[in-house]
Amino acid sequence: MTTPVPQGRTVDALAEELAALDALLTDLPEEDWSRPTPCPGWDVRANVAHIVGTEWMLAGRPSPDVPVDRDARPHVRNDIGAFNEAWVIGHAGTDPGEMLALLRDVTAERVATLRAMGDDEWEAESFTPAGPDSYGRFMRIRVFDCWMHEQDIRDALRRPGHTTGLPVEVTIDEMASALGYAVGKKAGAPDGTSVTFALTDLGRDLHVAVDGRARVVEALDGPATVTLRLGVHAFSRLAGGRATLDELDDPVEVEGDTALGHQVLTRLAYTI
Repeated sequence: MTTPVPQGRTVDALAEELAALDALLTDLPEEDWSRPTPCPGWDVRANVAHIVGTEWMLAGRPSPDVPVDRDARPHVRNDIGAFNEAWVIGHAGTDPGEMLALLRDVTAERVATLRAMGDDEWEAESFTPAGPDSYGRFMRIRVFDCWMHEQDIRDALRRPGHTTGLPVEVTIDEMASALGYAVGKKAGAPDGTSVTFALTDLGRDLHVAVDGRARVVEALDGPATVTLRLGVHAFSRLAGGRATLDELDDPVEVEGDTALGHQVLTRLAYTI
């Protein structure tokens, strides 16, 4: 069974996210494109090359035919990582102006293609980084991925922002799908417990109940065992493995079972 994902909302979010990246990168000094980011092994240019390359791949263009030496690039841990790295290597010498032009070209092409896509194509089973699912789910993952890398770039540039709005809401929709795994499997929350992530800048709560298995629920029967209050930037840095709890500059408040809260916060990373 595939995941139903609304087409218009998701495509609007992807278009808005790619436009936000364009705005962030426009007029960026050339030296800033080489700033290291929290995404292991990647500078600003590499993050952009990955975003552009994945969108061009989805548009049907082949990836660069370049060798990827995993021994020399320890951040490449699997075949998906090697595929991503080929675009990074292929565009290592591309100047900022050309990178921006590539981003704009692929944004226009991909958004037009997605808006014209029929229901059968959008809902069809497809490869996704999370395993077989609907093509729509893959596009929701694309919103999440692009926004995460925008935050990586913002961290490198020390330009915080874009923590509300449609792309962020769609990103959180996607991240919520992994919270059962993160809380139950990664953090080992015991049966009978529950965790609420109170995302302060969005005014949005995500609830995970553990009863045989951990799963996201619309509401809890009573107070959560632990409530974690944090912004979406901090949430993304922890879940994306970009920072540990001790490395965060953002405030995080724990209410209730502090031991369980610490256990979840220190084992929240789930992305590849």
